[in-house]
Order: sequence, then structure tokens, then C-alpha cells
Amino acid sequence: MRTLAAITACVVLGANAAFAHGAGADEPSMAWTFDPWIVLPLAVAGAAYAGGAVRLWHRAGFGRVRLWHGMAYAAGWLSLVAALVSPLHWLGERLFTAHMIEHEIVMAVAAPLLVLARPLGPMLWALPLAARRRIGRLVRQPWLQTVWRSLSSGRNATLLHGMAIWAWHAPALFDAAVTDVAMHRLQHLSFFLTGVLFWWSVIRRSDPGAAAWHLFVTMLHTSALGALMALAPRVLYGEQTLHSAEWGLSPLADQQLAGVVMWVPAGTVYAGAALALTALWIHQSGKSPVQTDARPTP
Repeated sequence: MRTLAAITACVVLGANAAFAHGAGADEPSMAWTFDPWIVLPLAVAGAAYAGGAVRLWHRAGFGRVRLWHGMAYAAGWLSLVAALVSPLHWLGERLFTAHMIEHEIVMAVAAPLLVLARPLGPMLWALPLAARRRIGRLVRQPWLQTVWRSLSSGRNATLLHGMAIWAWHAPALFDAAVTDVAMHRLQHLSFFLTGVLFWWSVIRRSDPGAAAWHLFVTMLHTSALGALMALAPRVLYGEQTLHSAEWGLSPLADQQLAGVVMWVPAGTVYAGAALALTALWIHQSGKSPVQTDARPTP
């Protein structure tokens, strides 16, 4: 707990160095973003996972937290840092293409890595025993389990994630998020939470065939949205593309490149995952007992 308190103090004291969308807007060169609403949760999550994993290893051996789970968590956590704290975030406030790369890292890279890492166990072990028991009693509540089963079903998770993507990419909302700090925090939070929910339903809840279908649907609608931005004949996002010329791009070219980022690289992630799960589904189907009408030879 002393470690978490020290992290909190450092983040709060350093928060005045730079803030997202406002205080650092006139900085002449790319800078890291030290918004406490972003940095503090990341620092706490990283410290909690590391502390819980060490405690589990000490208590029950290395088998309780597999090495590749730890590597997946580290990669997912670092991906969030790259998207939300590194100079990429600073650049994303001024260049639509960079902003789109930031969003795709959050939704299509960090979210699946964190789901693959199974982080809840180690993070719970970072808490005192009494807190772990209270959380355990809470998550066993029937009403909470019913809500979670509904939200994490493949259909509902895919729908919620798709709604978040399309709603926030409406030009009015997207431009509002660029100019308002609270709106942009909410945008990032909704992308991340619905992304984690979607990937959890794909990786942990659905069978491979259904999961492949949900990934395919997500690839289709995100690619369609990217294509709409890339092929639009005029600028749709006035505030987001306001500074594009400073980076050698016209506002329309910046918007088109951002659309291509969503259309091709992000679509490739969903398509690749869908193909992998389809292959797994076919492999598992091949292992099913073969039904036959032939009678055994006497």
C-alpha cells in the first residue's frame, strides 16, 4: 500500500507538467502526457498486477501466474502507455491519423492482450485478505452474475463495442472530444471498456465458431466506417484536422489517412483473429465423434 501511495503522490505532483487537450497545446515539440486521470489508473494497475503476481509466486509457485500471461499483461499495459501517455497522444491531438492509430492500439492491441493475460487473479492478490473476501462475496451475487452474463454474451458485447465506435466517430462527438478534456477521457474509457468486454466475449466466453463470426462482423462494420472516412469527398472532422497543415497534410488527406488506418491495419487484426478462431473451430469439429449408419461387422 505504501508503494501505491507513493505512485499516487508522484503522479499528482507531476500532473502540472502537461495535460491532455489544453495545457500542452502550445508546446513546440512532442511531449509525454501526464494527465492524472490517465497516468494514475495505469500506475495503480501496473503496480497491483506486479505486486499480486509476486505474492502469488511466493505463496504458490510460478505455475499460478504463467510467464506468458505476465508477458501479455506487460505488452498490453505498455500498449496503453504508448497510446495514452507517450508523444503519440500529444501528436494525436493535432493529427487525425495519429489519433486513429492511438484508438486502434487501445481497442485492437491493448484490449485483447490484457484479456489474454487473465489479470484479475494477480490484481486481487495485491489486496488485503479482507478486501479479497468482500470482492469474492460481491461477484457471487446472483444479480451481478446475471448482468455480467448478459453484457458479456457475444451478441451484446459486439453490439456495445460497435455502438461505442460508431457513436464516437460521429463528426460532432469526435470534434467535441478533441476540444473538451472530459469528453476525450470518456471517449477513451468507452473504447477501452467495450473493447475489453468484446475481446473477453470472443476469447473467454464464446465457442470458436461464434467468436469468429463476431470478429468478422466487427471487421465489416469498422472497415465500412474507415472506408466512409477515407472516401469522403469533403472534410468531416473540422476541429480534429485543424492543425493538419502543420504536419504537411491537407485536412482532407489527414482524414483519408485516418480512415485507411481503421480500414486496413485494424481490419487486418480482426480478420486475422477471425481466421485463427475459424481454424480452431474446424480443428475441434474434426475431433468430434463421427456418426455413421454402418453396422459393426459380426
